Amino acid sequence: MTPEDGGPRDNPGMMPPSAPRGNDPARHVRLRETVATMLSLQSPTAARWLSQVDAHLDEVLIDHAHCEKKAAGVAMNLLFSYVDHVDLARSMTEIVNEELEHFRLVLDLLQRREIPFRKLSPSSYGARLHELIRKDEPGRAVDRLLVAGLIEARSCERFSALADHVADEELAAFYRSLFESEARHHSTYVRLACDFMPEDAVRDRLRTLAAAEAAIIDRGDPVARMHS
Repeated sequence: MTPEDGGPRDNPGMMPPSAPRGNDPARHVRLRETVATMLSLQSPTAARWLSQVDAHLDEVLIDHAHCEKKAAGVAMNLLFSYVDHVDLARSMTEIVNEELEHFRLVLDLLQRREIPFRKLSPSSYGARLHELIRKDEPGRAVDRLLVAGLIEARSCERFSALADHVADEELAAFYRSLFESEARHHSTYVRLACDFMPEDAVRDRLRTLAAAEAAIIDRGDPVARMHS
């Protein structure tokens, strides 16, 4: 599966494109579009979300910690559901460990900034995506993996947008440092989906789900969250 076919660029060394110099809104939009295309997404982050970040940065950072925790849970659930698929089990073990390490890193970031970690109501993004998952196997396995991959892709794209947007150098560097692993997780989920169905079927389904994901993220949420 190639990027031109709608698949990910399976590149363990993937890094975000360099941020444009200066305050050129058009160039920043083009950067977000480039990153979205790299990650199989059909819609880049809108300025609406960046306005939410500006107004409620603390809540977005707290929600990010919750997202990393949930991502570890998703990978663990996939491991238990499909433990007889050894490649998937090994890959999920790695992702669980990485997501929990990211959770710890975000908690450390919050502590340095004296932002108390607390419960937050989630955005509706994840629930809406999971409603699209088919009920019967192997379609269910494919959809669970592709939805997880799209969430990773959107997180990765949002990290790039946030790093490009904020003036805070520590925060920008932090989010750039997470880009590669999130992009790799996206590629891993899509690759593993091809173990359950032929590649062309996975490619078609990825396009369908990516279109639905774009509609969901464009609709947005009134609360400021990582996926609002």
